[in-house]
Amino acid sequence: MTTLIIEDEKPAARLLQRKLEKLDIKVETMLHSVEEAVDWFTSNSHPDLIFLDIQLSDGLSFEIFEKIDIKSAIIFTTAYDEYALKAFKLNSIDYLLKPIDEDDLETAVTKFRSRLPKVSEESQNLRMDFEQIRQMLSNPFEKTFKKRFTVKIGQHLKVITTEEIECFFSENKGTYIHTYDNRDYLIDSTLEILEQEIDKKEFFRVSRKFIVPLKAIKEIQVYTNSRLKVILPSYKDDEVIVSREKVQDFKSWLG
Repeated sequence: MTTLIIEDEKPAARLLQRKLEKLDIKVETMLHSVEEAVDWFTSNSHPDLIFLDIQLSDGLSFEIFEKIDIKSAIIFTTAYDEYALKAFKLNSIDYLLKPIDEDDLETAVTKFRSRLPKVSEESQNLRMDFEQIRQMLSNPFEKTFKKRFTVKIGQHLKVITTEEIECFFSENKGTYIHTYDNRDYLIDSTLEILEQEIDKKEFFRVSRKFIVPLKAIKEIQVYTNSRLKVILPSYKDDEVIVSREKVQDFKSWLG
């Protein structure tokens, strides 16, 4: 079985690739834009299965299908909520909300494998819905953002809402939520993926290590080398510094 990932963010694509390897699925190619995908399809055989992100760096992935007659089965990977996907839910193999849960991924792959004889026909039916989907996703008022995150604590699951989050931070190749009650929770994501999922009006990535919400900023101090230091209510493990190249955008974001 040949498999292709078309995903906007390279870290997200690599994370999905690792999860698929656990399911004995080898990903031959990873693409990251509409232009790159169109070029690739014009000179390569179509894979059996595509994991397709909806929003790519240079447009909606449906633009690929306007130029290329795709024969592959498709599993969508997206940050959009279910209501925006109803138009094509029945005609695709499945869709997965980011960050992708491994159990959901396994279910989607199992569904694909069980329906192999029918996927070519279903892929053709999927083309009928592209314009309707484009109209929904092109409307900025249709865009939704993650409001809660599920974390694993031992054998239990805990739901954390964005109202509880003081910051996101990365450490030792892991990504964490820090809450107002001064606790850290490991999540299965990256800061790059989180940037696409959360409301940029409420959250800002101040550096490679931190994303902070506006309401959690307690104080802002002038720091060395034209940088700024953000003081948060409870996070004290490291200094939260706005990198020099982000200072101007940060000031604009503050309003």
